[in-house]
Amino acid sequence: MRSKSINDGLERTFVLILDQGEEALKSISDFADREKISAASVAAIGAFSRAKVGWFDLEAKKYKPIEVGEQCEVLSLIGDVAQGDDGKASLHLHAVLGLQDGSLRGGHFLSGSVQPTLEVTITETVVNLRRRKRPDLGIALIDV
Repeated sequence: MRSKSINDGLERTFVLILDQGEEALKSISDFADREKISAASVAAIGAFSRAKVGWFDLEAKKYKPIEVGEQCEVLSLIGDVAQGDDGKASLHLHAVLGLQDGSLRGGHFLSGSVQPTLEVTITETVVNLRRRKRPDLGIALIDV
């Protein structure tokens, strides 16, 4: 992965270029931790050799995985970064993935193996966001 800060003012902006074979969620999370990003928006485009998105089952309080076991275009990968209960960066991303036949898969982004690249823009905000676990829902949400 290569990265560049393109705005070093109060609100930093980073462009990350992930390389083939990198696991996208881990790479973005690791970068946010390293840069101590506690509040940001995330947007990305590119492609994966395989990916996994999820549909949240409220009754079961967990994501039901949707496997995408083929090359797919990342048509939209958007979300945010907040600080989790553990003090580390907590990402909440959703993806729309385009398949060879023009059909789509989408949902909560769980994983993706980059192929050939993923271009990610992270725009930090000056406000600190905190994500807290909601036992009633089984997931962590931003606590404003």
